[in-house]
Amino acid sequence: MAARALRITLGLLVTLLAASFVVFGAIYAAPGDPAAFLVGGQDDATPEKLAAVRAAYHLNDPLWVQYGNWIGGVLHGDFGRSLQYNDQVADLVSSRVPTTLFLVLYSAVLFVVVGVALGVLSAVRGGRVDSIVVAVTTLLASIPKFVKALALVAFLGVQLGWFPVTGAGTGFGDRLYHLTLPALSLALGELAVVSRVTRQSMLEQFAQDHVAVARAAGLAEHKVIRRHVLRNALAPVVTMCGLIVASLFAGTVVIETAFGISGMGSLLVTAINTHDFPVTQAVLLLMVLAYMLVTTLVDLLHPLIDPRVRLEGSAA
Repeated sequence: MAARALRITLGLLVTLLAASFVVFGAIYAAPGDPAAFLVGGQDDATPEKLAAVRAAYHLNDPLWVQYGNWIGGVLHGDFGRSLQYNDQVADLVSSRVPTTLFLVLYSAVLFVVVGVALGVLSAVRGGRVDSIVVAVTTLLASIPKFVKALALVAFLGVQLGWFPVTGAGTGFGDRLYHLTLPALSLALGELAVVSRVTRQSMLEQFAQDHVAVARAAGLAEHKVIRRHVLRNALAPVVTMCGLIVASLFAGTVVIETAFGISGMGSLLVTAINTHDFPVTQAVLLLMVLAYMLVTTLVDLLHPLIDPRVRLEGSAA
């Protein structure tokens, strides 16, 4: 168990280091002269200004030297200074992180609770209920996030006036209220995936011999479902939920922009549009880090959820 955790952690560090180099290199591999963007555009890019900017940002150094300077600053919490906001990138990002985390966690609660419930209902009831659940979840999964966001805004926000359509609110209750529509927009497609994975995993467990033995022994059906079916069906569900939560950070780019939320996603869009390289690099790196941390946590928890993985690791 300890060896597996160490192996996963080392893999995380190596992958994160490689990802940070890709994030750094991709920015400078983009079309155009980085120095011209840093000056403020081609019109202002006199030879003197370009030379001064290249010297200030060490753009004449080899790429690996530039990367070493940047990653060294990142490890000390220094992401540089924003070109658009003229403020420390770390301060800009830290003010946006809580809103994005709240949105992701809110959405995760929605798609896990509703998705698992629909999957269990579909597998247990079968027949017409199963067909309806499968049809609805398939439809939800096929609609793009921004289309669902527009539909929710038009119906629940504008027509019925139940929820605000912009902003993130202040305080826990107000934030929960303001972020309901954005969280729903993120969660609807994902709960469809969780529902289908839960349904399929439970159907596979229903076909196992130990379930037939439990029924033959006279165990009540709800106990059979809870003890022998749902418990053994959780491993793939938890894995899928972890992967979805990790991917939600990328989904916030569209949703935060659509709802006018000041989070990391909308900050990334603004940074890209204004060629604010330091902010773009910082947000992309943090999103990659969030994805890797969540997926690594799922890997570490997998043996606790599925004893077979723990036994295989012990045998190896």
